[in-house]
Amino acid sequence: MRPTPALAAGRRTVANLLSATEWMLPSPASQVHTISVLPSQSPTSRHEFAFSNLTTSLGNGGGKGVEEGSPRFHLVRDDLLHQLTNGNKARKLDALLPLLRRRGATDIVTCGGCQSAHAAAVAVHCAERGIMSHILLRGEQLDVPTGYNLISLMFGNVTYASRSLYAQRDEMLYEHATKIAGSNGTVMWADDIIGEDLVVDEDTTYYGNCLRRVMIVKEGAGSVQALLGVMRLVDYLSGMILFGQDENVHIVVDSGTGTTAVGLALGAVCLGLQWRVTAVMLADTLERYRQQEKSLLSDFEKLYPGIFHRVVENDTHGSLVQWVERSSPRRFEDRQRPRASVGGSHAVVGPGEVLPSRKETHRPISLESTSTIQPRRQRGRKMNQPG
Repeated sequence: MRPTPALAAGRRTVANLLSATEWMLPSPASQVHTISVLPSQSPTSRHEFAFSNLTTSLGNGGGKGVEEGSPRFHLVRDDLLHQLTNGNKARKLDALLPLLRRRGATDIVTCGGCQSAHAAAVAVHCAERGIMSHILLRGEQLDVPTGYNLISLMFGNVTYASRSLYAQRDEMLYEHATKIAGSNGTVMWADDIIGEDLVVDEDTTYYGNCLRRVMIVKEGAGSVQALLGVMRLVDYLSGMILFGQDENVHIVVDSGTGTTAVGLALGAVCLGLQWRVTAVMLADTLERYRQQEKSLLSDFEKLYPGIFHRVVENDTHGSLVQWVERSSPRRFEDRQRPRASVGGSHAVVGPGEVLPSRKETHRPISLESTSTIQPRRQRGRKMNQPG
C-alpha cells in the first residue's frame, strides 16, 4: 500500500482524529537513545558500542554527535512509560481503555500467559481508573509469584485456566464474562464498538446499581482500537527532525499478535511517511499474521472509512508489513520487560529478550510511586475445564 496524491489532506484528517481522541497516557513522548557501532580498539572484540540519550536534542536537530557516519540505530525507550507497565502494551491501551470507560465498562476481561505483560498492563491501568479487571492466565499458579504474574495478582482478579480450556480462548473469555455480568449485566467485545457505538449517551451508562457492563479485550489487545495508540507514537516520532526528515526510516518490531506492527505501518502510511515496517514473527505462522493484518485493516476501514479511502490504496502486494521469520528460537524464560526502538534509518519496536550470552543492565522497577493505585490483596483462583 502506498500514499495517494491526496496525502496532505489525509494527514490533516489523521491529525484531527488523533487530537480528538481521549488518551490514557498523558503524553505520547518517549525517550530516544542512539546506539552507534564503532571500530573496536581491542584485538579481542570486533565492535564497540557508544550510547547516547537523544531525547533532549531531537527537537533542534541534534543527536548526530561525534559518531556521525558510523552505523547506528535508535532505541525508543517505551519501557520507561510507566513504573509497572510499559512498552507496546501501554500503547495499545492508550485509546482502547478510555473508549471502554466511556462505554460505561465496570469490568474488563482479558487473558494471557502466566507472565503476560498485556495482562499486567490491563490490571494496573484498570485499577488506576476504578475498573475491575478479570485476568485469565494460562497454566498453573506459580509457587512464588514473580514479574508480571505478581503484578497481575496485585492489581487484578486472576483466574488460572487449564491449557485445554485456554485453547478455546473466545469461548473461555465469553463464558467468564457472562458469569461476571450476572443476570442483570451486559457483555460486549471491545471489537464490537464501531461506528455509531463510539458515541455514548452518558445517561444510559447504568440502569441501576446492580448492572455490570463487562467488556472483553482479546489476548494482547489485538483490537482495531489498539491501533490508534501506536499511530499516536508514529505521529510523535514523525515530528522529530531526526525521523521526520528521513524518508528511509526502517522500523523492525518483534510481533506477538502483530497489532503493534500493523499500527506502526498504518500510521506511517496515513501520515504520509515513507517508512518501512519489518515484523519478526514470534508466535504464529506467516499466514496467520497476514490474516490478522487483513482483519485489522478491514476493521479500521469500517471505523474510519474517510481516512482509509483517502490515504491508502492497495498495491500488488496488498500488505503494509513485511513479516519475517526469527533467525533463532525465542527463549521465553529469559524475557525482559517490553521495549521499543527506532533506528536512524533503522527502528525496532516490541518485546525484548535477553539471551544468556548477552550482558545487559536492567533498570529496576522503582518502589516509589506517586500513583494512587490500591493493590488487590488476593490470590489467584484455578479454573479447570468442565468435565
